[in-house]
Amino acid sequence: MSFDAHASQPVKKKHTGRAIVLSLVALVAIAALVAAGYLWNLGRTFDSESGKIADAFPNEETRPEVKDESKDAVNILLLGTDTRATRDASDGDEEFGTLPNGGRSDTMMLVHIPSDHKNVFVTSIMRDTWVNIPGVGEAKINAAFAHGGVSKAVETLEGLFGVRINHVASIDFEGFKGLTDAVGGVTINNPRGFTSTSFKGNTFPEGTQTLNGEQALAFVRERHAFPESDYQRVKNQQLFVKALLGQLMSKDTLTNPAKVSDAVGQIAPYIAVDDSLDSKQVASYASSMLNVRQSDMEFFTLPNSGTGTSADGQSIVVPDMAAINKFGKALQEDKVSDFVSSTDLSR
Repeated sequence: MSFDAHASQPVKKKHTGRAIVLSLVALVAIAALVAAGYLWNLGRTFDSESGKIADAFPNEETRPEVKDESKDAVNILLLGTDTRATRDASDGDEEFGTLPNGGRSDTMMLVHIPSDHKNVFVTSIMRDTWVNIPGVGEAKINAAFAHGGVSKAVETLEGLFGVRINHVASIDFEGFKGLTDAVGGVTINNPRGFTSTSFKGNTFPEGTQTLNGEQALAFVRERHAFPESDYQRVKNQQLFVKALLGQLMSKDTLTNPAKVSDAVGQIAPYIAVDDSLDSKQVASYASSMLNVRQSDMEFFTLPNSGTGTSADGQSIVVPDMAAINKFGKALQEDKVSDFVSSTDLSR
């Protein structure tokens, strides 16, 4: 009896150990299935709720060749639109092309991700920048939309920089409102206090403050409160977008499935993208940039020499072509970091 009793104990331990292992395997499998379902739902939300930009790119024969040095880099044209804002008569409807979400582009940013995917460089392009629009001639960059839609804007910028744009996305500023609330507010350090002229009752003092959705919308849209108008608005947009990206990529957000899901659900209806920028492509880029943080993001405005007047009397932003050509070469050679460190981008 004693032999049988002692002999049974190892068998019991063996079964117990096996049961624990199987239970852990089962839990891991369930967790993986749940995660897969969660990610699938996020992807489905993004793909089904976001709009599509038809014919986002120009004819292939007009596009720059892809150089080996930058073949793994990514360039995304980000268009900020505003469906809710009222415009001054001086803006002129002919200068604004209508985008898929019904808005008109008044903010342009080129997002550059270098080949190693360790940084993000965001270049704001002033909407009144005087450039050559293929087939049209010299005009404000924003006029490209009226003459040929998004593809004409892409063709113009590809000609200006000599590098391909891989993707295009337009985002209605109204989407910032829900997205900001979804991540629990966005904290900024405002260098210049002002009171909104469009959203009455919204005042933004100098210093650190956390914006809710309504405040964020007022912050990124304001320009009439500043003598420099668009110049300060662009700086404020850069400030907010950088802070928002930092919030989205923070540990508190990424480890909170409900917050991530809410963020995707809030922004997707306000986004329109080219056909190749679906949830799988976004996930691929995101997975390659898991270690990128706010400190790895550099924001600057396309070099210019201030405002001026065109030959036909338009108020324009005069491009600094020497610096722009240098920037284009840096994009082509995947050396934007060197360009940023060696160029005065304070304007």
